[in-house]
Amino acid sequence: MTTFEILTAAQRAKSALAAASTDTKNQALNAMADALEASEADILAANQLDLEAAKGKIGDVMLDRLALSPTRIAGMAQGIRDVALLPDPVGHVLTEVVRPNGMTIRRTAVPMGVVAIIYESRPNVTSDAAALALKSGNVCVLRGGKEAHRSAAAIVQAMRRGLTSVGLPETAVSLIEDTTRASSNELMTAVGLVDLLIPRGGKGLISACVANAKVPVIQTGTGICHVYVDAAADLEMALNIIENAKTSRPSVCNAEEVCLVHSAVAERFLPMLKQRLVDDRAVNPVELRLDERAQAIIAGVPAGENDFDTEFLDYILAVKVVDSVEEAIAHIGAHSTGHSEAIVTADDTAAAKFTTGVDSAAVYVNVSTRFTDGGEFGLGCEMGISTQKLHARGPMGLMELCSYKYVITGNGQIR
Repeated sequence: MTTFEILTAAQRAKSALAAASTDTKNQALNAMADALEASEADILAANQLDLEAAKGKIGDVMLDRLALSPTRIAGMAQGIRDVALLPDPVGHVLTEVVRPNGMTIRRTAVPMGVVAIIYESRPNVTSDAAALALKSGNVCVLRGGKEAHRSAAAIVQAMRRGLTSVGLPETAVSLIEDTTRASSNELMTAVGLVDLLIPRGGKGLISACVANAKVPVIQTGTGICHVYVDAAADLEMALNIIENAKTSRPSVCNAEEVCLVHSAVAERFLPMLKQRLVDDRAVNPVELRLDERAQAIIAGVPAGENDFDTEFLDYILAVKVVDSVEEAIAHIGAHSTGHSEAIVTADDTAAAKFTTGVDSAAVYVNVSTRFTDGGEFGLGCEMGISTQKLHARGPMGLMELCSYKYVITGNGQIR
């Protein structure tokens, strides 16, 4: 089917999804999860073809993002089941006001309609997005990257079997067949067919959507995330947080890309950091890209002019020495993408300055940035991490996929 035909079919499915009961949606979600697990062999075979085609074209970290396993498929299925357990946002009364004339005004959550998601080579996004869209009464149109297309197609085929088993239209979840830029442009300009567009991917994709879209867009996820080690930091805690934030999964948007260290602890801390992230790591040592002050303390690669403005998505960490929490806040303000930032400190005053002064979607005190995630925030899974301020900010769960309308009831009031 062409992209236009897929979008037209999605529009026709809107009313069925918006009217579906909570029980029907939950039954569909559980059936989709069961179908994923039952289709494990087909999904893994498709994923293996994607991996073979991608080898030599993308790096090992990105291959890991693309790879599926029985454990990851089971995790995807469990993610869908977790969404089924969440409260249904549709119909939730956000505010209620009774006017002096007796008229009652209720602001009530409603689905967005057709939600299109453009994403790159992460097959699990396919199931996460479909589950969240379905539970929030939305129709989901997925446009994945060419590297993961076979995997995504197998996942969508399985989920559609779950949908139709409870009487919902299979077009409630669709995958765009065209993986060229033309289909992305069609989604960006599909006025009247796409009610909300969510890009999930690198800076280039997100910038293209923001610049060219004629449909509503939520800007997500480029993550130049910072960890600031304060003068009053527990240095062992800081090491543990930074190791987790940088190395647990460097290919994701909530991974740390920049470490800021207070000059009062830099001479003690930076050798500890090099020991932990470089010398002690036989596999995947981290390349430290150092500003001039850090270079005077430890060995590493001199930081280039763009290294504090780069989402590496790799085992690379830019390091800078600062003289105060205020300087750290100023640096973050100048270089952050507004995703996630952390301070490590035992000083409540410094922590308060940091949380007040840093204008990002998630700001942490003595916690790894890796927690910026729908599941970790109790939202089930997530549609993406919004780095803008309008409508949705941070991990986008069910409520963020709803708009609202005013429902007014009375007994004959006229104006």
